Amino acid sequence: MQYWLIKSEPNTYSWDDFVELGRDHWDGVRNYAARMHMMNMKVDDLALFYHSVNEKCVVGVAKIVKEHYPDPTTDDERWVVVDLVPEFKLDDVVTLEQIKNDGRLSEMVLVNNSRLSVQPVKKEEFDIVLALGQK
Repeated sequence: MQYWLIKSEPNTYSWDDFVELGRDHWDGVRNYAARMHMMNMKVDDLALFYHSVNEKCVVGVAKIVKEHYPDPTTDDERWVVVDLVPEFKLDDVVTLEQIKNDGRLSEMVLVNNSRLSVQPVKKEEFDIVLALGQK
């Protein structure tokens, strides 16, 4: 199993929007590095769902339920989507500030390349973020 972090602007597509749909494809990714990460996602991988822009926090966990296929929002064959379902919402959001201030997470891609919209997460990092989000 692999672990990921996916970013969304909450004013455009929030965790609550995702939960309401129940299943959705992750579309609109137009960065080659992010695309490569999506192409490496496998069914049952887990992803931290991150609200970007003003909120800057992890709010929940999603599960990959369908591996990459062409992005239906474009005719450009280079871009792909994966299908996700919400797994659970964190008890407490985990802010970017918390992540940056936790020395155990200093190697996390989010800390070192915060603009990348889809990024890998090590299992240890994933577990630490989950622990920070539990009451």
